[in-house]
Amino acid sequence: MEKIIIPSRLQMLIGGEWVDANNKDSLSVINPANAQEITTVPLAAKEDIDIAVDSAQQAFENDTLTPAERGQLLHKVADLLERDKEYLMHLESLDNGKPFDKAAYDVDSCIHHFRYYAGWTTKIHGDQIPVSSPNKLVYTRKEPLGVVGLIVPWNFPLMMSVWKVAPALACGNTCILKPAEQTPLTALHLGKLIMEAGFPKGYFNVVTGTGAITGEAITRHQKVAKISFTGSTDVGKKIMVAAAESNLKKVSLELGGKSPNIVFDDADIDQVIESVVWSSFYNSGQECTLGSRLYIHEKVYDQVLKGLIDKTSQLSIGKGIDSPDLGPLISETQMNRVLNYIELGKKEAKLEFGGHRLEGDLKEGYFVSPTIFSHQNDDLKIVQEEIFGPVVVVSSFKDEEEIIQRANHSIFGLAAALWTKDVSKAHRVAHQIQSGTVWINGYDMFDPSVPFGGYKQSGNGREMGKSAIDLYTQEKAVWLSL
Repeated sequence: MEKIIIPSRLQMLIGGEWVDANNKDSLSVINPANAQEITTVPLAAKEDIDIAVDSAQQAFENDTLTPAERGQLLHKVADLLERDKEYLMHLESLDNGKPFDKAAYDVDSCIHHFRYYAGWTTKIHGDQIPVSSPNKLVYTRKEPLGVVGLIVPWNFPLMMSVWKVAPALACGNTCILKPAEQTPLTALHLGKLIMEAGFPKGYFNVVTGTGAITGEAITRHQKVAKISFTGSTDVGKKIMVAAAESNLKKVSLELGGKSPNIVFDDADIDQVIESVVWSSFYNSGQECTLGSRLYIHEKVYDQVLKGLIDKTSQLSIGKGIDSPDLGPLISETQMNRVLNYIELGKKEAKLEFGGHRLEGDLKEGYFVSPTIFSHQNDDLKIVQEEIFGPVVVVSSFKDEEEIIQRANHSIFGLAAALWTKDVSKAHRVAHQIQSGTVWINGYDMFDPSVPFGGYKQSGNGREMGKSAIDLYTQEKAVWLSL
């Protein structure tokens, strides 16, 4: 594909129209590979959100789409995503820094999600319930919530949007999507595709801006029935407070993680070493599920650690558009945050590999070397806090009882993995790990049909699968005296 040309100024989608912010304020969108401006987008304020919500509310109240028609429209969006796949990969790579070839996985996931939820539109139904009272007919209905606010992060901008958009639309809701201020480009193009597919005006809106201004206005809006948020635990807590203080709107949250990746001594070590570099550093460590706490049985500790270091030393790092193994971090702010954790780690633990910003040809961008620390103290900040960068902390353990306790010693509970050939041990340990997902002899396995979400301070609610239908509907009981 030829080099894409992005206009120097983009607009946001409100009520089926492409518009600027009322006050004409805008934000720069920066390429993290070279710190250069790609384009500008509107900075939506409260008055813009009022217009977007009113438009979405009107579309919801006037909605005449049948479930089958909604399903057809969702299939059409999937078709358009397939058509524009390479273009979306370019946008994601420029905007987020994601390696171009790996952006293909994100777009493919989006296509699968739209097709999966297109199949759900005609299968969302209630039940008839036999009750003890005579001559009574009781049934339930699954009804859409209304206007839903969808707030997504910058690490998987398109994919995280679609994880929310596809089930929300399938259930008959109208949407206000706010992408992260750093990465709005693919969300805006998704808006174009949803309009092209034939959804009515106002059904789907994309507003751009900051969390403090735009996100706050959505979260506190009286006519927004639900907020679905993916991001940090600290911001998730603020959203819950704002939702409670406004209209007690429903909230679902997918938040931070510090996932344990546990290697037992009977594991297939070659398979482990092949996987562990990616479960530690994929997306330059900017993924909440990554196994950033790596625990290795003492009998194979030296072997696995050496393998991890060897594999890490072979990773290529560069501009995402060139399809390296790892790209830049999203912003200068995030890079400095990660570098501060690395400096702390040098004082707290043993640096095994990396631990610095990359210079040379990459000095203009936000590049940090993949970094490995070893330790034996789970209370260290670099072990307990989510760094969200290419940093993994490695430790040894002796037995099953010890590792279960250590794995659960965290405020987070998003994901975990364990490696063993012992089937009984695999299930026994998986059942005791406090996390919403546990992978056995693999990592980062996802499917649109499988629920995903966290325990503890990693959030509430489950995205994907049938569980997402519950997130975007409410149940009504109807009684009839015969």
